[in-house]
Order: sequence, then structure tokens, then C-alpha cells
Amino acid sequence: MRDALGLRSTRGLPSARGVRRGLAVPLLAALLTGCGIRATEVPTDFGPAPSRVPCSLSDVAAPSASDAAAQSARGVPVQVFLLCASQLVTVDRSVRVPDGTGEAERRVLVAQGLLDELAETPSADETEAGYTTDVRDGMSVTGPGPQDPEDTLRLSTSPDDLASYALAQIVCTFSDSAAAEGDGSVVLGGPNTTPLRRYACTPEVRSRPGAQVPPSSDVNGS
Repeated sequence: MRDALGLRSTRGLPSARGVRRGLAVPLLAALLTGCGIRATEVPTDFGPAPSRVPCSLSDVAAPSASDAAAQSARGVPVQVFLLCASQLVTVDRSVRVPDGTGEAERRVLVAQGLLDELAETPSADETEAGYTTDVRDGMSVTGPGPQDPEDTLRLSTSPDDLASYALAQIVCTFSDSAAAEGDGSVVLGGPNTTPLRRYACTPEVRSRPGAQVPPSSDVNGS
């Protein structure tokens, strides 16, 4: 189209800046698509970041010197197995054992302390990180009866009557402590003269306590 002076009019045609802007948009989209990123005009909200990694207590402040001293005064440092993400995970605890306690009595005191700690509700930090326990309060433990092997621990509730999670917690906690002989197993029985069995804490039990019952074997003479 020419105007009255015979010059070509630019009215109705896109400017050079408009052309460049129009080309830039599809070019950017093509680059993003080539990099595996889908272009979007809508902001995406993925929500707030999780407050704590499940089963991780690494962001809990380390105890001060005074706290560590107070814990030491409360008893012997031990570890118990709690449940987290359907697995067994160790946490630090302590149990009190009076000075001068004999070996046999010491084993029973440690075992009872471990039971009590397993039955305790996890701390606020542990609960926030996903830790739970299936061991119920009120359970007690005694040493061997007259005809039992010396490393026997008898529970007030028969092991056969415990839920799989609770049994796995107790077996793995006991077998990994001074309450047992240190070979990864523990001899357990119920009250009175119920039969004894030697239970083992295996990697399969620790990783799948709800599905994998602690393997056990008969104890001679029980």
C-alpha cells in the first residue's frame, strides 16, 4: 500500500520489535521442552517442606554437658529398638543398676529396665520423627527357674501371646544388650514353667518386624 506520496505505508504491519518478541516466546518454549522442562504459565505450589526426615533424629540438639552428666547419673547407657517406617530402629536410653550388683541379678535388672523403656511413650522429638512402640506397659521379667538354663529370662506374658511387633522389639533389644549372652539371641519363656525357646534377632526381623517372626528353637530341658 502506498500513501499519497507514493511511499509504502507500514501501518497494519508488525514492527521489528513485535516480530522479535513473537519469535522469542515459541523459541523459549522449544528450548524448555528440549531440556525436559514443560513450560507453564501457572505458578506451581508444592506445599511447605517436611519438618523432619522420617526416622531421623539428627536435627535434634545434642545434649549439653549437664544433660549428659544427668543421664549418666540415671544409669547405664543402653539402646532399645523402636518402630519407625515399619522397621526396627535403635534409640539411646539408660537403665539404673546399683553398684555391686551380682551378674545374675544385673542381667534381670537390665532386662526389666529395657522392658520399661520399650513401654515408655517415645519423646516428642521421636514421635515427630515417626517413632512408635508396640510394647505395652506393666510387663515384668524374672531370671531362670530351678530347671532353666542360667541365661533364661521369663516374661510375665508368654512370648506366644505377644504381637509380632512387640516380640521383635523385645527379642532384638534383649539380644543386643547385657541381658543376654551377646551372641545375637536370647532365651525367653513365659511365667512359671512354660516351655523355653531361644529367639534370634536377624536382619530380616529388623527390616520387617511385622511380617518376619523372630526365628526360634527349642531349649533342651524346657
